[in-house]
Amino acid sequence: MDKKILLELVKYLGGKENITKFWNCMTRLRFKLNDYSLINEEEIIKLKGVLGIQKQNDQYQVIVGPSANKYFSILEKELSFSSTDVEEKNSKNLISKLLDVVSGVFGPIIPAIAGAGMLKGILSGLLALKILDGSSETVKIFDLIASGVFYFLPFYLAVSAARIFKTSEYLALAMASALMYPTLIDAANTGNMDFFHFFGLPIPVIKYSSTVIPIIMSVWAMKYIHRWVDKYMPEVLRTIFTPTITLIISIPLTLIVIGPLGTYFGQIIAWLINFMFSLSNVVAGFVVAGIRPALTVGGMHHVMTPMFFNNFETKGYDFLMPLCFMANMAMGRAAFGVFFRTKDKNKKSIIISSTISAILGITEPALFGVLIKYKMAFVAASLGAAIAGGFISFFGVRIYGYILSSIVSLPAYIGPYFIYAILGVVIAISTSAILSYLLVKNVDESN
Repeated sequence: MDKKILLELVKYLGGKENITKFWNCMTRLRFKLNDYSLINEEEIIKLKGVLGIQKQNDQYQVIVGPSANKYFSILEKELSFSSTDVEEKNSKNLISKLLDVVSGVFGPIIPAIAGAGMLKGILSGLLALKILDGSSETVKIFDLIASGVFYFLPFYLAVSAARIFKTSEYLALAMASALMYPTLIDAANTGNMDFFHFFGLPIPVIKYSSTVIPIIMSVWAMKYIHRWVDKYMPEVLRTIFTPTITLIISIPLTLIVIGPLGTYFGQIIAWLINFMFSLSNVVAGFVVAGIRPALTVGGMHHVMTPMFFNNFETKGYDFLMPLCFMANMAMGRAAFGVFFRTKDKNKKSIIISSTISAILGITEPALFGVLIKYKMAFVAASLGAAIAGGFISFFGVRIYGYILSSIVSLPAYIGPYFIYAILGVVIAISTSAILSYLLVKNVDESN
């Protein structure tokens, strides 16, 4: 997709003046528009490089695959305004807002956490197999590379959240710095005290490294505090005193109220997930993996990302990402099952490319190009994912670092659960492909 096609996309979205906000995640260009009736969907879907479209509440998503970030950069330049320059006017429900925030915050930082997570997972596997000596300096440097991103995750989230909430990135970094300052981190690590006090008000001693929800909530609150201070501050004093007063109010508020609330909220979510798995690993794995395709179609799959990081922080590993891995494998092979039901060379080409994309971690081409079109193939993908998810949950398959759910990430599972991860992949791809082939009929009669 070149610049000319992207400008055509803008035209079919109702023109530049109809766009109030735009951003991207790993595979989608996401738009907020003034008037959605101006969209010409028939022409958009014909554009080269467009894999599908999705309307999620008042968010219009154009699925373009792994080049979404490159296309976003071109659009930002051509439209001559930043995605954060235009104030959003559309009203939304709470769920829609939360989905927008999560997808918007995590999308830009995925490359950093995926690269570091892949290394962390492989390193954990090699240590488990005693191929590497955990006390060696080489391993310590590798761990530094792999763990640094996750330890300082609040800084990455602060910048990304500031862009989403349209507030100062540098003040957001100041917020993250307060949460990560050694005074607080060291106290949390030693466990020798429960509270600091600020003018008599108790500040819970909490370790915020690797956490997600507290910093996002804090930046959101800071946005309104900064706006309020700036509104009443004389213009001649704004440069110095607006940020000063903003930090004086925001950081204590974060340390006393917002940060602890965000931490406790994350702990409640973790408790609910653990409770579900404590009742039955198999049933929980079956359900979580089985609904993953539906969540991805709705653009809601990012809601699980904070859960991954909470597990890494509290347990040192995560058991949800392997379920997403199974779902991706199932979606790819369910699409491939349709391959044998068609004689159309063009359809075969689309199916092959979408299958390859899915097993490499990008499922939108398979979902929107094949599975949504042939509904029973979507059912096959969901069932294949669910069965594989139940299987690996029974054996407790886990991962030790954030990685993309791709076949090339399989080495990160090296260790005691590696054989079960491989068997899970085999179950996912074989079950979904066979079910897809058996359930899908009359492919060549579909347009």
